[in-house]
Amino acid sequence: MMTKLNEFEKIIGYQFKNKDILKEALTHRSYLNEKPSWGVPHNERLEFLGDAVLELVISEFLFKKYSNKPEGELTSYRAALVNYQFLSKVAIEINLNEFIFLSRGEAKDTSKAREVILANAMESVIGALYLDGGYEVTSDFARKFISVHIDEIIAKELHRDAKSMLQEIIQEKRRVTPTYRLMEEWGPDHQKRFRMGVYFGEELAAEGEGESKQEAETEAAKNALKNHVS
Repeated sequence: MMTKLNEFEKIIGYQFKNKDILKEALTHRSYLNEKPSWGVPHNERLEFLGDAVLELVISEFLFKKYSNKPEGELTSYRAALVNYQFLSKVAIEINLNEFIFLSRGEAKDTSKAREVILANAMESVIGALYLDGGYEVTSDFARKFISVHIDEIIAKELHRDAKSMLQEIIQEKRRVTPTYRLMEEWGPDHQKRFRMGVYFGEELAAEGEGESKQEAETEAAKNALKNHVS
């Protein structure tokens, strides 16, 4: 197991002082069902922390890089860099899939749910880096593996996703920023479904469903574009 952790450290270019934090970051909830004496919890708390830290790191990077860009455009760039589909691609680039501790059942699953697991693990690793090495270490990791793709995202207009388009339009038309709220979730841990609502102020504009909250938010944004913009 230590060899596995060491290999991953070589890929990301950072050695953890506390190996248990890295071990936790790489531990999916399903693995503990088979290894109840594993010694560390699953990675969902680190995922929660990493999500917030990543938003801050990417926001600072974009703020400094694009001093002439308005807030709405920076927000769409950030959304493109931190959404689960992009994070899962970065996870594949650094071979993260080979290092996550999964149950045998989850390890065989190659559906869209794997994308979500990879993206969540990326956020967990970022949370672990922040706790173990601090803000600068985390920022270096994000620059090396995530924000380095910003030129490609802008060139291919990958930031023009439904959520960013909706935000741009509604901010201009109504002077409010769309917000998203969880309305319902159901299903077992490995096959969860989510329903998210997108709100303009307190007005429910549209709903969407998906296998992750982000996917459901995107579907809600698409429906809002159909209902309120087209």
